[in-house]
Amino acid sequence: MKTKGSIILTLLFLLVLSPEFVLAQSSKEQRYKISVCDWMILKRQKIGEFQLAREIGCDGIEVDMGGLGKRDTFDNKLRYPHFQKLFREKAQEFDVEISSIAMSGFYGQSFVERDNYVDLVQDCLNTMEAMGVKIAFLPLGVCNLTKNPELRPELVKRMKVVGDMAARKGMVIGIETSLDAKGELELLKEINSEGIKIYFKFQNALDAGRDVCSELEILGKENICQIHCTDTDGVTLPDNTRLDLKKVKQTLDRMGWSGWLVMERSRDKNDVHNVKKNYGTNARYLKSIFQ
Repeated sequence: MKTKGSIILTLLFLLVLSPEFVLAQSSKEQRYKISVCDWMILKRQKIGEFQLAREIGCDGIEVDMGGLGKRDTFDNKLRYPHFQKLFREKAQEFDVEISSIAMSGFYGQSFVERDNYVDLVQDCLNTMEAMGVKIAFLPLGVCNLTKNPELRPELVKRMKVVGDMAARKGMVIGIETSLDAKGELELLKEINSEGIKIYFKFQNALDAGRDVCSELEILGKENICQIHCTDTDGVTLPDNTRLDLKKVKQTLDRMGWSGWLVMERSRDKNDVHNVKKNYGTNARYLKSIFQ
């Protein structure tokens, strides 16, 4: 029978000779890591986003490319070496990873109507390279293929171009579409580029009355690069009755998926601008389930 002293010595032995034992306890080794969109916490490309993400309890942050609107290009500070260095230093200081780079400007702009779409995506890929990031987020909200199927040929052609641009750099552009999972699989097959995958969003499936877990399983782990793991605004995640996150985790576990779960919405409608309360509550709940 082992004595208390021998057990302690054994544990010390493991700690000294098995550094992976220690690393396994690190947030960087978690199968599921929690991030938040910087524009949703009112810190779009602001240096304070790393400290705020840490205070909320996140492992990472999804950094936006900056506003687009009617501009020719993104309002992107991170194309300049000074800001690249500053952001990298702050990320390290607060031990917050950059989970992804977002082109959220395309929530309100049409990807198929921008003549300079190649330049815009190249700006994003350059930013990703400078910041050591492998995944980009590209919403295709205005290019609604469900309502406007005539956009599909041009969209597919452009996705093939930018997808191959990303693939050459070992990067992935995650697209958010209006399609269901079967429709997204068909779209990916048509695009046929290793650089394009699906950036899955719980809210879209829920709003359309689709089952989140079924959609995830139809897509499969190889086709999902990242997940926006929140619902529409109304209540925070612990009080959300239409999103069963424990079932979601069981599904993702069964699929063998791992990666970043990025908070976008799920804010309390009665206190929507209280960033720390809303996202702190959501982060704690996500970690209680996924970590």
